[in-house]
Amino acid sequence: MNTFLELAKSRHSVRSYEKRAVETEKLNSILEAGRIAPTAANMQPCRFLVLNDEAAMSKLQKACTPHGAPLAIVVCADKKAAWVRPFDKASMTDIDASIAADHMMMCAQDMGLSSCWITYFKPDVVRTEFNIPDDLVPVNILVIGYGKEAAKSPNRYDDERNPMDMIVQYSSF
Repeated sequence: MNTFLELAKSRHSVRSYEKRAVETEKLNSILEAGRIAPTAANMQPCRFLVLNDEAAMSKLQKACTPHGAPLAIVVCADKKAAWVRPFDKASMTDIDASIAADHMMMCAQDMGLSSCWITYFKPDVVRTEFNIPDDLVPVNILVIGYGKEAAKSPNRYDDERNPMDMIVQYSSF
């Protein structure tokens, strides 16, 4: 990829994967991308649960549809470690975990892997099946692997996204 925008436009949610495992080196790079992601006040509340064997992926199917991916990362945030905005008491758990997930998705894409960001899952089932402690909030799940689907056109955003003049305001709304 030549630019970040080219990389971002090449990524799309993939819902069909080869049975091929993700190499350890690539998994480690993806996890590093999540580790270095910025967090509010640098509190670093993110925790990553790696599911990369058949038994774990089978348990995950009780909570969501992992689309046949060989790898999933349950992105959690520690409620006790997350920064809380003092003005309205808003916790940054979801934001910090989502930034980390995005970094990992883009890293996967850059290495020729596909991904799907899953937020439609049963958190109570994930918590029970994987013994997630009460202080950790499962925010989203990334499934990652070698996609079977054809690449989508990077020009699709011309039609699939709102135009810039509809979403950007300067100085005031």
